[in-house]
Amino acid sequence: MATADLEIQLKTLPDQPGVYQYYDSEGKILYVGKAKNLKKRVSSYFTKNHDSGKTRVLVKKIAKIKHIVVNTETDALLLENNLIKKYRPRYNVLLKDDKTYPWICIKNERFPRVFSTRRVIRDGSEYFGPYTSMKTVATLLDLIRGLFLLRTCSYDLAPEKINADKYKVCLEYHLGNCKGPCEGRQTEANYLENIASIKEILKGNFKTSLVQFKSQMKTFAENMQFEEALRIKEKIEVLENYQAKSTIVNPKISNVDVFSIISDAEYAYINFLQLSYGSIIRSHTLEIKKKLQETDKELLELAITEIRQRFNSNSKEVYVPFSVNLGGQLKVTIPQLGDKKLILELSLRNAKYYRMERFKQVKITDPDRHVNRIMAQMKTDLRLSEEPRHIECFDNSNIQGTHPVAACVVFKNGKPSKKDYRHFNIKTVEGPDDFASMEEVVYRRYKRLLDENKPLPQLIIIDGGKGQLSSSLKSLEALNLRGKIAIIGIAKRLEELFYPDDPIPLYLDKKSETLKIIQHLRNEAHRFGIEHHRNRRSKTALNTELESIPGIGEKTIVDLLKHFKSVKRISQASRQELEAVVGVSRASKVYTHYHSL
Repeated sequence: MATADLEIQLKTLPDQPGVYQYYDSEGKILYVGKAKNLKKRVSSYFTKNHDSGKTRVLVKKIAKIKHIVVNTETDALLLENNLIKKYRPRYNVLLKDDKTYPWICIKNERFPRVFSTRRVIRDGSEYFGPYTSMKTVATLLDLIRGLFLLRTCSYDLAPEKINADKYKVCLEYHLGNCKGPCEGRQTEANYLENIASIKEILKGNFKTSLVQFKSQMKTFAENMQFEEALRIKEKIEVLENYQAKSTIVNPKISNVDVFSIISDAEYAYINFLQLSYGSIIRSHTLEIKKKLQETDKELLELAITEIRQRFNSNSKEVYVPFSVNLGGQLKVTIPQLGDKKLILELSLRNAKYYRMERFKQVKITDPDRHVNRIMAQMKTDLRLSEEPRHIECFDNSNIQGTHPVAACVVFKNGKPSKKDYRHFNIKTVEGPDDFASMEEVVYRRYKRLLDENKPLPQLIIIDGGKGQLSSSLKSLEALNLRGKIAIIGIAKRLEELFYPDDPIPLYLDKKSETLKIIQHLRNEAHRFGIEHHRNRRSKTALNTELESIPGIGEKTIVDLLKHFKSVKRISQASRQELEAVVGVSRASKVYTHYHSL
């Protein structure tokens, strides 16, 4: 609910696009946002019920609102981006600056030099980039220097100084790396032709240079200048080789920016691919930490503005996975099929790979953050009221109703806690009744935890469908625990998740981490239960075999098994070997039992 002062500010806000700023009572900026309609957007903060606790806290702290009206949505996007970077408000996602990215500079001077730099100086020079890797810059500069002879000196090559013979050619000229413009041995017009070709290459356009070189090669060959023709041929091969290494998409897709996003409860990852003349010339993934449960649409709009500013993109069209508001100057395309769809999928794949790599790194360097992220994701995916730090999963095991057993496995913070695993021999159920067996073990498990005053789990998973889930609920009701512990059932066939009193199952993404952890729990419970069932059957089989021999008691059986290690070895032992362990009388009975046929 807004205060009286805020109510007045809200009523006087304009119905125009712009940027709004929230301040607390101490005048500290809390949040910067953009809006197509300032009045509607800002008012919504005070009239809606917000799911996010952080948003509710933000609204309570707002003491003052400022706004800036702009002409278009595009202007609002740019202004919002710049204000976030300038003030770094607490409740905004933070966008890091790009001051350390390398650029390729074509210097604003006579006979321009071409070199790499991390400093952008506004002196009329042209800058290409920034590039995400210095290796890319070095590769491009090597390519350029292999194709064109450029000066590397920093002399002021003014016409009067060259005409006055102020400079002398250096070693680079004698090595054949420079044509000596410092002594007037190369015209400015010829040099600028090379610079024009370099600019096209840096834009991703190799075609112009290839056509130019092939024309030169043909001219040299016709004039019998075969050495010059061979030199040009080598340059063509260098350029074609570099072009082949570029990711060619489709020559018709040119000057397009491609964006995709993948997110979880805490972070979003936005991948950017820049296409020029049918080739991918740049790829970058931006990681954003969420602050107010921002939607993918909000984050993608913010990231597109930031990335295009950061990488100085002038593309007039963007490919995105869903509709976004970027103003009227940009053409927004949502590809549905063909090469456009494939390039969007490639961008999404890059975002996913980046996210996976970050998870692996965080798992090693910051395991707490890794666990917190997974727990938060499970809470959201499974619609729980609290994070499932302690999960228990139950599974029944019986073969044709014999030796029914059950297993309870325990996961803490998403990992198996094997010391807490428990086996159950079914005591009160006759025959193969999975429902009654599940009811028994769930009751016994939580009756004991309550009696011993031990912590209860936040989540119970039942390996089975609606029937087993209903049986488990009876036990929780009997213990007055229903509603106090979240419980779900997982069906084996389609991995459906069933909830109490909800006939419609939940289906999780097959690749989601939440489903993988649930499957791991289910598989562990199955393995642990089968192992116990097998041991019971084996033990019973052994005991039944030996106990069926008249006159042979438990002590004799134990002595024989300790010595011979197995029933098979006992059955194959000679009379003398048996006598050495249990005496003549009992050895005779055992030997006769196995050799009477």
